[in-house]
Amino acid sequence: QVQLVESGGGLVQAGGSLRLSCAASGRTFSGYTMGWFRQAPGKEREFVASIRWNSGSTYYADSVKGRFTISRDNANKVVYLQMNSLKPEDTAVYFCAATGKLLSLWVPAGFTYWGQGTQVTVSS
Repeated sequence: QVQLVESGGGLVQAGGSLRLSCAASGRTFSGYTMGWFRQAPGKEREFVASIRWNSGSTYYADSVKGRFTISRDNANKVVYLQMNSLKPEDTAVYFCAATGKLLSLWVPAGFTYWGQGTQVTVSS
C-alpha cells in the first residue's frame, strides 16, 4: 500500500526558506510522477511542482518558478520541495502526491496517492 508522509512545514517570516520532505513507500515509483500541491483556506487545491521519477524532469507553477525547487532521492524514496523567498501568499497546507498516469498532471485529479499534508505559514 502506497504511503506518502510529508514533513518540514512550519512558521517562517517572509523572505525565509523551508524544505519539505515526502517519504514514499509501498511500491517502486519507477515511471511515476511525484508532485506537490497546496491548499489555502477557502481556496482550491493547486499545483505547485512535479518531478518525473525516472528522468528527473521538473515542472513548476508560474507562481513559484525561480523560488521553489523540487528534487528526489531515488535510493531513499524521498521527494523534496525547497522553498526560498517565501511570501505570505505561500501560506497553505502542502500535499505530496504520486501518480502513474501520464496526463492531467497539473490538477489534483491526475494524481492517485496523497499524503496528509503539512502546514506552511509565512508571516509578513
